[in-house]
Amino acid sequence: MEEPMSEAGANPSHRLILGSRVQGAAVFNQEGEAIGHVDDLSIERVSGTVIYAIMSFGGFLGIGEKFHPIPWSMLDYDPARGGYVVPLDRAELKGAPHYGRDELVSLGGPSHRGYEEQIFQYYSAYGPMPYW
Repeated sequence: MEEPMSEAGANPSHRLILGSRVQGAAVFNQEGEAIGHVDDLSIERVSGTVIYAIMSFGGFLGIGEKFHPIPWSMLDYDPARGGYVVPLDRAELKGAPHYGRDELVSLGGPSHRGYEEQIFQYYSAYGPMPYW
């Protein structure tokens, strides 16, 4: 099976990018420190709009790993770094809403409003507005 290309392997002249190229892309804070990577994307089923980048942060060899749904509008792609930049530092990210992998299935499910309100309440200080 072929490995998905990283964001860095994408053609920078293309306006569109495959989700498989976003998955695994590094995430940096504004100072250039690598603070995690994009593990997955959360896409609104009807519109096709990417709502969250599910960022993996912490843990070791998959143990203790936490997943942070960050509003997609907060990520800026930086071609020089070959990854995404967010206006958060490690301490801010540690305090952000996060979930275990098994909890992610509830994101967007019947009880999704509670999750989404918590996520957007935390990140509203950084500018993103709820998508609903």
